[in-house]
This record gives sequence, C-alpha cells and structure tokens, in this order.
Amino acid sequence: MTKRALITGITGMVGSHLTDFLLENTDWDIWGVARWRSPMDNLNHLLPRINDKDRVFLQYADLRDELSLYQAVKVSQPDYVFHLAAQSFPRTSFDAPLDTMDTNIQGTNRLLEAIRQQEMDPVIHVCASSEVFGRVPKEKLPIDEECTFHPASPYAISKVGTDLVGRYYGEAYGMKVMTTRMFTHTGPRRGDVFAESTFAKQIALIEAGRIPPVLKTGNLDSLRTWADVRDAVRAYYLLVTKDPIPGEYYNIGGTYTCSVREMLDALLAMSTVKDIKVETDPDRLRPIDADLQVPNTAKFEAHTGWKPEIGFEQTMTDLLNYWRERVSSSTNFLTR
Repeated sequence: MTKRALITGITGMVGSHLTDFLLENTDWDIWGVARWRSPMDNLNHLLPRINDKDRVFLQYADLRDELSLYQAVKVSQPDYVFHLAAQSFPRTSFDAPLDTMDTNIQGTNRLLEAIRQQEMDPVIHVCASSEVFGRVPKEKLPIDEECTFHPASPYAISKVGTDLVGRYYGEAYGMKVMTTRMFTHTGPRRGDVFAESTFAKQIALIEAGRIPPVLKTGNLDSLRTWADVRDAVRAYYLLVTKDPIPGEYYNIGGTYTCSVREMLDALLAMSTVKDIKVETDPDRLRPIDADLQVPNTAKFEAHTGWKPEIGFEQTMTDLLNYWRERVSSSTNFLTR
C-alpha cells in the first residue's frame, strides 16, 4: 500500500522543497496542510499535479483550529508527519508574541493531540529551531544538543515550547515523535523577511533599476552556519526513515560559517552593479539577537549518515537567481 506523508506548512520554502524531494525520491502520496489564504507561489510548479490529484493533495487547516487539524489527520491517514508550519519570523514575534506562541506551541499540541486521539501511529517530525539556544557564550561553540536554552525572541521562546511539546508526546505516549533544531538554512523560495533573502531581493531590484542602489540591512555582526534548504529536506527524510527513535532530538545544520556581513559581501560580489551602498535600517534590528549560531551536528550525522552536499556559494547563487527571475516576471514588490 502506498505510504502517505502529511506536511504542515507545505506552501513555505521548506515544505515546498520537501514535497519536491518526496515526489522525486519516493512513491509516497503527499497531503499538504495549508490555510485557505496561503500564497501558492512556492507550489506554482506543482499546481497542475495538485489540480489533477497526482500524488499531491491540499487539505485546508489552521494550527489555531483544532477541529481542522483533526480533519486533516483523519483525511490524510499519514504514515509520516512533517510538522513545519509556524509563525517563523523572529522579528515579527516581537510585535505579535501571543499569536506566535499560540501558533507554534499550542498549534503543535493541537496537531499531536489530533493524531493521538485518532490512535494513529505515524513517524512524526516536529521542527523546532536553533533559535532555542539563543545567546550562547563562545566557549560553548559549536552548539550541541545539550546546550542550555537561552531564547532571544518570542519566536525562540515559542520554539522552546514546540521542542518540549514534541518530546513530551514521544516520552509520555510512546508516539514516534522526533524534534529537530535546524540551524540557518536558505535557498530559492526563501521569504523576503529573512536577511539573506531580502539582500538578494534588493540586489535583484537594484539590478533591474527598480530601486536606487542602496541596500538596507539590520544587524550584520551575527555569526551563522549556513545550509541549503535542499540539504535540509533530505535530512528530514532520513530523520523519519532511518531507524526513528521516539523522543529523540537533533541539531542539523551546514558546515560553512561566516557573519551576516560576510554573507552580504558574497552576494554583492555576485551582482552586476558594483556601486551598491549599504545602510543600516533601524526597523530591521531586533531588540535582542541570537548572535552565535554554530552547530555541532555529530549526533544526527552518526545516526543517519547525512552530510550537507550543496556549498554556500551555490546556495547564494541560486537564491540571487531566484530573485532575479521573480523581479523580471513581476511589476511591483514591497521594499522589505
């Protein structure tokens, strides 16, 4: 019988890339949870398959509506669950902390309870975030799984709750739940509210003559280890298929570490415009930042054999080209 995967957040960057990976590398049917108002841009290439009900199906639900989640689980009857949906932008969480908490913590609880109440036994991936570690002292780098949580935003606090809720359901009820703390990952389809994507978008707009040659930034001094989203979804597949252990938790991330400033310099070096001015925009700064995000991924690599395959330069090239293509095919953009 054909296996079924349920992906919450299928319309996001990670969810859409995971769908692409599963279509190419498995024979599973895929049920994607989306809100009725969710943009379909990231699924545009899959819409013919969705319309034809060719292995990809959409189920409308919301993490804040437990009945809709119960229905999504009932309809999809999943063998695997990838819980990716979230309010995922740290800067927004300072303005909307309660919405962030409800969506991310209680939303995870609602989803897992919907599965438990229907007595299903899928393998479940709950996606937390490296932001749970927050402000880490240098002597604790690279960050392993047992590093103390010190979240630096309402988003990060919500992901601590997400992480703990997932582990609780694994330990208390024997559900096959595993949580991940994925470090910075990016690539094509990355939302334009995230640093590297807004930089790439602004460069593409500047190259097209849409905006003046001035690039707005926030904090450029944070240190990040970069991974490609396509490597990330391959890791998530291995997580649920390679001897899954209920209640386990893993750090996942890339191997290339540099500051946000150095990442910006790499993107600027790829631009056809060589006189772009960089300015700090106070509106892009967080009240507090997680400034050292360097992972120790030995535990996950030892368990699954996964290693990142796509290099930093390729990821940034693909991200910039993604925005160049979008800018060339559209007329208006928010300058954010």
